[in-house]
Amino acid sequence: MLVASTAQASDLVDVNAQAITLKVHGSRALVEYRAHGKARHVLVWGAVNARTPESGLPQVRFKHDYSGGLKLEHRAMWVSFKDQCRPYDGPPLVYLVTACKAADGSYWALQSWQRNLPHRGWDPWTDGQRQWELRLSHWNGEMAHLELYADWAFHGDAHDMFGRMTYGGMPVHGFHTTLNGEPTDSYGRSLYIDTFDSAYGAGWKRETSIVFRKPSGAFCYSFWPTHDVSLPGKPAQPEGHGTKYRISVVGPGVTPDVSTETLDLGTYDPQVERQQDVLFTKVIAGDKFCATQH
Repeated sequence: MLVASTAQASDLVDVNAQAITLKVHGSRALVEYRAHGKARHVLVWGAVNARTPESGLPQVRFKHDYSGGLKLEHRAMWVSFKDQCRPYDGPPLVYLVTACKAADGSYWALQSWQRNLPHRGWDPWTDGQRQWELRLSHWNGEMAHLELYADWAFHGDAHDMFGRMTYGGMPVHGFHTTLNGEPTDSYGRSLYIDTFDSAYGAGWKRETSIVFRKPSGAFCYSFWPTHDVSLPGKPAQPEGHGTKYRISVVGPGVTPDVSTETLDLGTYDPQVERQQDVLFTKVIAGDKFCATQH
């Protein structure tokens, strides 16, 4: 059937996919894989790049035909779909499954990662938290740009991080969120914060997710002990600062998902904090919430 993705982002194809392939012909892509015990042949078209929030226009979205062409052209287009894709020579991509360069010079890519992991290093307990999302992107210009910096908050009382996301030189942000802070429009983007070798255990662990703030596209976050209401029984959890941090974000529009890392700054150093404070002021671009949390 012809469908639009029901997820917030427009590039979610499916979850827990295996044996994944990508073909491109003209302005259409064919994504083939196995999921939920079935072979799937998904035609995707109708979008490239992204719009900025200031455009005043709806964000771009893919169109999908999960019947492989039966609904679109009343035939099994996937059977004779001729692949015109050439080897990928674009910028490095995180969480990459496969990517290629179309005949018109644009790029298509499939990425897969666990976006819905529980907070505070907690082990997943539902299928939705464990699932690996398969995401498709299509672009012919620059990707979104992520900035991430480590710092301290409240004169060293807490380890802290801040940063921002821009696309086409403009801040990335949404216009509305739920009471839980989740974006409700197609422009909003959550950033997923992971911490490495923390009190939660060795390796990467999910700390939490927050949104880029309107209108600056900035964010700020401090590590504190919690009783996270999203976890069963609201257990007491230690503050989760680690030796390094990572943020991952679904790309604006149908551009690729992006991620970046930074090292923790270690023991509080007033001189280093003064240097970081200059950068903090520049990056948060006058955001009042972040200014009061720092």
